[in-house]
Amino acid sequence: MRAGGFASLGRMLGLALLGALAAPGLAMADPAATGCDAPAYLLSTDITLGRVAASLKTDRKLDILVIGSRSSSISSAESTAYPARLQTLLRDKLPGIAVNVSLEMRVKRTAGEVAPGLGPLVAERKPALLIWQTGTYDAIRSIDTDEFRTAISQGIDASQKAGADVILMNLQYSPRTETMINPAPYLDTMRAVAQEHDVPLFDRFALMRHWNETGEFDLFSPSPGIDLAMRVHNCLARALSAFVIDATKINPSELRTLR
Repeated sequence: MRAGGFASLGRMLGLALLGALAAPGLAMADPAATGCDAPAYLLSTDITLGRVAASLKTDRKLDILVIGSRSSSISSAESTAYPARLQTLLRDKLPGIAVNVSLEMRVKRTAGEVAPGLGPLVAERKPALLIWQTGTYDAIRSIDTDEFRTAISQGIDASQKAGADVILMNLQYSPRTETMINPAPYLDTMRAVAQEHDVPLFDRFALMRHWNETGEFDLFSPSPGIDLAMRVHNCLARALSAFVIDATKINPSELRTLR
């Protein structure tokens, strides 16, 4: 695809994806008003986040670093974007734990462009958990899946060596963008790499598709607006908070006895 084609596709995707849903002047719905129902298997994992569990028990804190893109934010409403909501929800669910979630934006960057910087970033910021949201821009650019696989593997290895547990977060689902890109090879690659490296995969794509198909959200809406963005981000944060806690293999009530 020509450079101009990439730019045009990027603009079209930007309009369809959550990072560009915000529109000033629209009424903001209560982000907690939605049910966010999801299949249980999408909210749990057999893998244990050992560093996270140790940080909870020993240091009584949880520092999370999210490596995100435009879909990690909501224009003019950052406090309701999923990283900020994740922090709020985890603070509510984990008694006596100092939870801090920070977001490092990597806009329009492929996994191959992001991976080399993850080790140094983790070493500097020292999070117990790195949540790496990736895949969308690789799909837009039609990056070779072998290159994509190598980049993700290298990023995971570097982050773990620098001292962090890792959760991979795959592409977001949009019925509109599926007509422009083919996400399947990238979804399959991320699933395979997660299994090989024994790291949890937060299946954002499957969750959003489920919510769209069950009528929780209308992701095909021609005029989504900030209210939809806030509700989707809230549901993602609720699902992700459950996923993180499940991966620690700790009952939050146990934390009260560890003070």
